Amino acid sequence: MNLFILLPVIFGSSLLLTMIGLGGGLIFSPLFVLIGFPISTAVAASLFLNGIAALSALIVYMRKKMVDYSVSIPLVATSLLGAPMGAMMTQKINMPVFLGILAAVLFLAAMRMLFAKKVQSQGAAVSWQMRIIGGGGIGFLIGFMGGLLGIGGGVFVVPLLIYMLKVPTKVAAASSIFIVCFSSFSGFIAHAATTTLDWQFIILASICSFAGGQIGSRIMVEKLKGRTIRVLFGIILLCMCAKLIHRAFM
Repeated sequence: MNLFILLPVIFGSSLLLTMIGLGGGLIFSPLFVLIGFPISTAVAASLFLNGIAALSALIVYMRKKMVDYSVSIPLVATSLLGAPMGAMMTQKINMPVFLGILAAVLFLAAMRMLFAKKVQSQGAAVSWQMRIIGGGGIGFLIGFMGGLLGIGGGVFVVPLLIYMLKVPTKVAAASSIFIVCFSSFSGFIAHAATTTLDWQFIILASICSFAGGQIGSRIMVEKLKGRTIRVLFGIILLCMCAKLIHRAFM
């Protein structure tokens, strides 16, 4: 894919997905695989760009004091362990298996975007044991899947924070970005140690990703209205899911 097309796609994905508490990895990883990147290169590049978009959005959310650190830190700690383990597994699975797992995750993410009802938490009290144990388990799983597939996992972190840990919706979106930022860079470092990367492309793409994250997060801070975006990306994810399945068995 021509850079004049790819870079605007990266910018737009970062902008729109940070508006709903995601970083962009759900689009980057399958996109890079479908245009011909080797698995490890696609996953590493996706994690780096996802981390950049998350970091960009995080700057805005931290200034607005929207991140719940008491919830986020246990998830960050365990995601930092899970992400490198997932990255090591990437090296051991073949292309059809990787594509099948990625397609399944995209399908689940698409179903959530298309059909999940809007959820709100009243911020009900949750015991510290639940925050540490439950949050730690969520963090490890998200980190592992992120390192394995090159996705941030925010599409699953947000509802888990709301339902399990009773975090208010906007705070859950901002806290998810905080968690995804750390897990993405942790997974990227593990991949970068064993993968040859095109740094010229990554630097250009990261500039687009950072700019998109800044704009998307500022829009989200003012007013979170993501239904149309969720439906659009749900359809896009289903299309990517179909392409991945076709590629796995062609």
